[in-house]
Amino acid sequence: MSPSATVARDRVVCVGNAALDRTYALTGPAHLATSNPAVLRSSFGGVARNVAENLGRLGVAVALVTQVGDDTGGRALRADCAKNGVDVSGVIVSAAYPTAEYVAIVDAAGELVIGASATAAIDALSIASLGAAFDEDARTAWTFADCTLPAPVLAALLEDRRAGGPPLAVDAVSIAKAERLPNDLRGLDLLFLNEDEARALLGAAAAGDPVELAREVRKRGATAVVLTRGARGAVVAEGNATTEIAVVPANPVDVTGAGDALIAGTLFGLLRGDELPDAVRTGGLAAKLTIESPATVSRSLTRAALA
Repeated sequence: MSPSATVARDRVVCVGNAALDRTYALTGPAHLATSNPAVLRSSFGGVARNVAENLGRLGVAVALVTQVGDDTGGRALRADCAKNGVDVSGVIVSAAYPTAEYVAIVDAAGELVIGASATAAIDALSIASLGAAFDEDARTAWTFADCTLPAPVLAALLEDRRAGGPPLAVDAVSIAKAERLPNDLRGLDLLFLNEDEARALLGAAAAGDPVELAREVRKRGATAVVLTRGARGAVVAEGNATTEIAVVPANPVDVTGAGDALIAGTLFGLLRGDELPDAVRTGGLAAKLTIESPATVSRSLTRAALA
């Protein structure tokens, strides 16, 4: 996985989860331990897949590296990605594992009540099985990975970056999955996570203030950290500086996929030469479009829409 200086780097490789998403939107208040009336929406999801589709819709050269089942869902997922400009030649098709699934229950305001994921196909990935997908490392401007990947794969991606591989961005995904990251984050160019994930990563060292949390995470060795705070915006920690980014006002329909859109919009901004805080602001615009859409990836997302 060694890069070459003779080829222009012009694409993003997204490594991680690709899943079938089912969202149950409650039609009234959430009542635990009992049945709740809801409306079902089905789509394709998974953090890496969502980021890849968002980038494809923005006209970025993007490839998806993941594993899906040799099943109807897996075939439909690959076809949909290809239709939206994503290179799926690096997607592994497995006869042993079904395509991953994610179920989200959201309340009447579009906020997540609880989510559940079944990701055996992703849990089974190894750096050996993924190696062939990185043959075009020389073209890769950024590698993006999500923490649904097994810890050894995340560690190998960090080692590749330290050895001179393409810039690496990672999303913590969830409290449980954030703990798959090593303590030493040297080699990680950009880490996306929320407050709860930051506390899970820091453990006993976690501070209460979001700005301090972002600074403490960055001290683990990451070049930059984007800590999201929902409706309170985000904190960008880079070098010795921290910048607070206000949220873009939105009329929520479903928050599912908003964080993935923010990541894609941020990478899009970095690719066009923006400074990180400005790139995160672009990510906020992409997130707004997703929040205002019932789909995991907004069908309205285009370069013109972000402009």
